[in-house]
Amino acid sequence: MEQMSLISKKKGERIDKFLGENLGDLSRSYIQKLLKDGLILVNGKKVKANYKLNAGDQIDVEVPDPEPLDIAAENIPLDILYEDEDILIVNKPKGMVVHPSPGHPDHTLVNAILYHCGEHLSGINGVIRPGIVHRIDMNTTGSLLICKNDHAHQILAEQLKEHSITRRYHAIVHGSLKADTGTVNASIGRHPTDRKKMSTKALNGRHAVTHYRVLERLGNYTYIECELETGRTHQIRVHMASIGHPILGDDVYGPAKCPFHLEGQTLHAKILGITHPATGEYMEFDAPLPEYFMKLLSTLRQKK
Repeated sequence: MEQMSLISKKKGERIDKFLGENLGDLSRSYIQKLLKDGLILVNGKKVKANYKLNAGDQIDVEVPDPEPLDIAAENIPLDILYEDEDILIVNKPKGMVVHPSPGHPDHTLVNAILYHCGEHLSGINGVIRPGIVHRIDMNTTGSLLICKNDHAHQILAEQLKEHSITRRYHAIVHGSLKADTGTVNASIGRHPTDRKKMSTKALNGRHAVTHYRVLERLGNYTYIECELETGRTHQIRVHMASIGHPILGDDVYGPAKCPFHLEGQTLHAKILGITHPATGEYMEFDAPLPEYFMKLLSTLRQKK
């Protein structure tokens, strides 16, 4: 249990905002949880997150030790693109789920990271866990960022929120795109009738923008690069399908039958660019295309 005390120097500021700015290792949502649990007192009394401080208020904070994650570490090989004491960049293979779920309780990327990193993981929101800042789908391959400590997690989560992380994906889509470059600006939310899908027709969709450019025209297919301005669930898959060019192999948003023997969409997170949380240096990581993707490109080039 970590304990600390602070004194407010000005009047009228919300306590959760004040603590968020003065306790950099704690997220604002976790601070609100501590307030709700009575682990943050003002002048010895419990207060709500919207409490407005007075000058001279004494704030006592108790931060419980992080709870261990109830997930087994598994010795699963990782394709590591970069690693230091703050971050880990891995090239995720096709078919690997990022987080355990009811349908995938083990053999996930999280199980592999727990084994590889041991105790060197972030404890954001009071739970020891791999600091996975963003996710990619099970059948999407490529670059994935993991934070090893709370400081790195907080900074990189903020970069993601501000859309300053570079994320460029390579994909093969059905059809021939008319323009060499374009932008899809369409909100994405849960599909109105199929809850397993996302849609641009959702009533309460969230702002989503995808930029694309043609890399190569391959007859009835197009090899493209997509850059994310936002990061919604299934964003590239939904956006490309919405303009009539679903991703080849996508059995959710594309045609029911695929002329090639593929396991899910041909979508690869190729370029990941971040500002390093410790050095402030901008760094880019390039995940090589998986073998299946390169073979498919070769086949399509021969057929065009």
